Amino acid sequence: MPASGTLILVVGPSGAGKDTLIAGARAALKGDARFVFPRRAITRSQLAGGEDNETMTPGAFAAAMAAGAFALAWRAHGLSYGIPVAIEAALGQGRHVVANVSRSVIPEARQRYQPLRIVEASAPIEVLAERLAARGRESSSDIAQRLARASPIPVEGPEVTRISTTGSAAESLEKFLEILRAVALGS
Repeated sequence: MPASGTLILVVGPSGAGKDTLIAGARAALKGDARFVFPRRAITRSQLAGGEDNETMTPGAFAAAMAAGAFALAWRAHGLSYGIPVAIEAALGQGRHVVANVSRSVIPEARQRYQPLRIVEASAPIEVLAERLAARGRESSSDIAQRLARASPIPVEGPEVTRISTTGSAAESLEKFLEILRAVALGS
């Protein structure tokens, strides 16, 4: 589908700081109509805490998917995730859409959405383990499974920018905002 706005995918392993980057950018760019930060649909309980998402039961998610409600959808960690199809209207209006997605949907996104930018957040495995334990929503077994999936999906290409999130959250956010502002300026 032709679009004039840029789809900016934020990817990386669990615990890399994707949600922290997006929440910080959403706050910093509040009121800047050039950017859209859609809420993902997730089949995880709202009580689990964490990122701002649209909680759906598995049945409601399956029905929404069958009805074409998602631009991108995937399964990971025993959960279903989806980005609302409304992003297509925003892209068509020239707005830049920033979304946290699985690395597994990059090939589909590359086929369907141009221009596209990918921001890969990363941190060493020890840092990921600490962050996952600190958020307190997964069991130690779940954390081990997330860590095992931390690096098997390579992210390569000219539209990929990497951010190491091992510094302060403010430093990582500033790097992310620089990328977003460059997209808005067309560079």
